[in-house]
Amino acid sequence: MLRLVSLKLGRLYRYAKLAVLGSLAAALVLNTHSLLASLQRNELSERRFLQLNKCPACWGTSWCRKFLNGQLRLESWGRLRLLDFLNVKNVFFARYGEPREGSRRVVLKRLGSAQELADIDAKICRRATGRGRCDLLQALHATEFASLNGDVRLLTPDAVEGWSDLVHCPSQRLLDRLVRRYAETKDSGSFLLRNLKDAERMQLLITLAFNPEPLVLQSFPSDEGWPFAKYLGACGRMVAVNYVGEELWSYFNAPWEKRVDLAWQLMEIAEQLTNNDFEFALYLLDVSFDNFAVGPRDGKVIIVDAENVLVADKRLIRQNKPENWDVWYESKFDDCDKEACLSFSKEILCARVTVDHNYYAVCQNLLSRHATWRGTSGGLLHDPPAHVAKEGRLEALLDECANPKKRYGRFQAAKELREYLAQLSNNVR
Repeated sequence: MLRLVSLKLGRLYRYAKLAVLGSLAAALVLNTHSLLASLQRNELSERRFLQLNKCPACWGTSWCRKFLNGQLRLESWGRLRLLDFLNVKNVFFARYGEPREGSRRVVLKRLGSAQELADIDAKICRRATGRGRCDLLQALHATEFASLNGDVRLLTPDAVEGWSDLVHCPSQRLLDRLVRRYAETKDSGSFLLRNLKDAERMQLLITLAFNPEPLVLQSFPSDEGWPFAKYLGACGRMVAVNYVGEELWSYFNAPWEKRVDLAWQLMEIAEQLTNNDFEFALYLLDVSFDNFAVGPRDGKVIIVDAENVLVADKRLIRQNKPENWDVWYESKFDDCDKEACLSFSKEILCARVTVDHNYYAVCQNLLSRHATWRGTSGGLLHDPPAHVAKEGRLEALLDECANPKKRYGRFQAAKELREYLAQLSNNVR
């Protein structure tokens, strides 16, 4: 009986799949003329496609000249709007050309799905008028995004605390850094909020509230050694970042030596974000195989999705000394049946100086046998060579890093794991 049911379900799945493919083929045939037209025109030079009309309720305008002058073009199938239903995250690949430098690949992000972007408009309208629909630009001036305009000197923690993960517990030092490094203004370099134009201030605040990823990339730039994709610019609700390479999941079955090197780099990233000379702890709240990419030439691992990053200022924690501030915090292992599960308390991340969250996130969700992704299991370091498996040290370190049995065991396991992976990949540095 069960076999009969499974066979019927299998047939239904195949029929449904054929029906979808058939519908898509029919749509392609019926819309041949419009498809050819969409392949010929450059939508990235169209103000409506960029949603430039939404500004200053947008991400910025620093790259508008490049977009509107036709220096960016969507790649191949990215030009077909009929396939947008497959592109839920609104991420596009494009070619960017400079007259003297030739063209290079870039990644364009709307920083949200179509529904999420519509929700932004609705939230702005509700905050201003109490209704879900309104004149967006007029309503914007009746919100807190406009109230910080005028003669306000500094962006202060009490004004934006809790708006997003980035500023869940902001310090003045962090906010000064965000304003000083804001790339969507000609006056970058000043930490004074009043030095920005009204539109620039609103763009900064809206980005901070709805998707602070561009601000993470700007404030902790790759040019200074931070492991994030390079921010290039924005136009309307389209942000451009450099193309890094294939996502980490495509290396799941790469040769063992390659996977060991990638694993070592991931642990180094966890260490850098946790302990650095700037005394900012950047905690990754969303860690999965599609949030990282690997450079094809240098093999370097880079974070390509930085929306959910919480920044805690260790200097401020030491200064304020909240309860148990100097007690080491151990993240709790989360043995869930879903992909990329993490268990954490934002309040504790904001109140402790010594935290193992990043080691925990990388070990549990990427490296250890507990990691699952798109039907795969066993983590990036699955199926080690016989001599490594026989020794047992790697498995023991991964298990202790993901689900420690000893108090503070993860801290020691993470340190030893970094050293052991370096030895395995001949990357002793």
